[in-house]
Amino acid sequence: CEILSSLPLQMSLYFNVYFFPFWWLITVAILYVKYPVLSDYYKFILVTIMILVSLTELIRLYLGYVGNLLEKVPELAGFWLLTLLPQLPIILFLLFNEGLKIHSLERAVHIVFAAFLSFQVVAAFFTLKRMVNTLATRFRLTEFHRLEEQRPGPG
Repeated sequence: CEILSSLPLQMSLYFNVYFFPFWWLITVAILYVKYPVLSDYYKFILVTIMILVSLTELIRLYLGYVGNLLEKVPELAGFWLLTLLPQLPIILFLLFNEGLKIHSLERAVHIVFAAFLSFQVVAAFFTLKRMVNTLATRFRLTEFHRLEEQRPGPG
């Protein structure tokens, strides 16, 4: 029985669990400092982003742990989609939009978080691909054995 879980992906998830509260505290503290100088629409955007990232990250990390450790394709696919679609574009927006008056510490933690997300997208893709191929092969083999058992014997 081959193990399909990815050790690099699991290590990345493990470190991400400890890094996320640090990232959240730094981002909220800097948002508190620069909030009075931001325009109204950036205030709304940043508060919305913080709420969205906080909720999505908790769900995303849970799905990543369950999908990778228990080798469950739907959970790992959900993790991959949540990483690729809302999380990565939001972090890149926070990292590259100069209208947000980005602080150097804020830029540093966003770069680390973007690196985590980028690595996890690639690692989860290859892990998903390996899991799906192995599960499809197992399914074909069980179907083949079931057909062999149903086939009438010679004579």
